[in-house]
Amino acid sequence: MTKKAIISIIMGSDSDLPVMMEAKKIFDEYGVPSDVKILSAHRSPDDAASFAKSARKNGYKIIIAGAGASAHLAGVVASHTTLPVIGVPMETKELKGVDSLFSTVQMPAGIPVATVAIGRAGAKNSAILALEILGITDKRIEKRLVAHKKAMAEGVREKNKTIKF
Repeated sequence: MTKKAIISIIMGSDSDLPVMMEAKKIFDEYGVPSDVKILSAHRSPDDAASFAKSARKNGYKIIIAGAGASAHLAGVVASHTTLPVIGVPMETKELKGVDSLFSTVQMPAGIPVATVAIGRAGAKNSAILALEILGITDKRIEKRLVAHKKAMAEGVREKNKTIKF
């Protein structure tokens, strides 16, 4: 039996799917149930609002929203829920994602969106941030995150040993 998703990864377009799947892979690795949806703040605004309004009732704890260009998805969703929303700005052809970054991070007071890096690094960091939030009360997740950070540090130390001038 599949566990009910507690994290929803949403995006404005299927073109964002390859990037946002980076977050999904991390949740799968940690055994945290998540799902993926396409919702648009502009092309299906009623669906996005309805999803956000019912997210807590539907068992979600955190929402990750990836969007490019005008990138209003995370903000629209955040305006309709009290759940934590993490915005992932997508890289754009015209402005390399800087437009997405500004649209995601510049929220009015009272409607917070935690915003991570543009693109794949942001998608991965959105998952790690969500896991850190869950790790506040889930010791299993916290223990895995501690091990992950130790492994990253060890990797840097190993690379440092190979440097020769």
